Amino acid sequence: MASGRALVTGGAGFIGSHLVERLLRDGYKVHVIDDLSTGSFDNIAALEGDPAFSYTIDTVLDLGVMERLVDDCDVVFHLAAAVGVEYVIESNLKSMQINIRGTENVLELANRGKKKVIVFSSSEVYGKSTDVPFAEDDDSILGATTVTRWSYAVSKAVDEILALAYWREKNLPVVIVRLFNTCGPRQTGKYGMVVPRFVKQALLGEPLTVYGDGSQSRCFASVYDVVDGILGLHASEAALGGVFNVGNDEEVRIIDLARLVKELAGSPSPIRFIPYEEAYERGFEDMMRRVPDLSRIRAAIGYRPKATLGDIVRSVIEYYKT
Repeated sequence: MASGRALVTGGAGFIGSHLVERLLRDGYKVHVIDDLSTGSFDNIAALEGDPAFSYTIDTVLDLGVMERLVDDCDVVFHLAAAVGVEYVIESNLKSMQINIRGTENVLELANRGKKKVIVFSSSEVYGKSTDVPFAEDDDSILGATTVTRWSYAVSKAVDEILALAYWREKNLPVVIVRLFNTCGPRQTGKYGMVVPRFVKQALLGEPLTVYGDGSQSRCFASVYDVVDGILGLHASEAALGGVFNVGNDEEVRIIDLARLVKELAGSPSPIRFIPYEEAYERGFEDMMRRVPDLSRIRAAIGYRPKATLGDIVRSVIEYYKT
């Protein structure tokens, strides 16, 4: 069984809370810091009685707090970030500060004691590229700075560049994980995540709102498979200094996802198409396909996602039903 002291920034979020539970099961002492801007205390409330678990409600921008927490851990899983296209557009300045300054704080403080850092990035860094599947060393093709949504991609790219600079120049042990669409219990549709939004609409008998014409495609991974991949990379010495896609490469069109949710939920809900300008902002750009190349993580740790799209949707339906 593994052991050690883990600090999970953003640990009250959807992915963070699942990671925290897994670390505790694996024998770690875990401390969470989260400002609850997009996370929820409900996600970690059941862990309060565990003597190996503790938490701080604060921001990664507070250097004094972060210095104490980083000093007291062996590894930092750095998830704290603005999440969701809608949140980034509505709170652009805050999201940039958290994503860039927060990551710089973590890396600077971790470097003092050479604490390992797992930096969580995003498939957004591939931008508007049409060269699918996306491999980790592919070029990023981003839109104009006047289009707000691209600020998130830029901020996560800066996070990766900072982490790699600390690895190359200061020998700080880092691993960068680029997450593709991750789904499962506890995920909220509040910030634009499509699977929980569709599920909630279907269960309430409301129209399933598809942005654009629904021909855009994505690949959805179970949060349990993603956590397996993250911890596999954490355990691998060969992964140090590397960038790894983590997700599922089973592709589905959003219109077909909506139909699947309706079917599995047994819902009579109609499907309603909404223009991007109405859903987000004028000039909003979306990517038609986003498919990860999983060759690198497969070669490194034998990663293969187990859950199908049907499994994932059923788990979200069951969560919202109960």
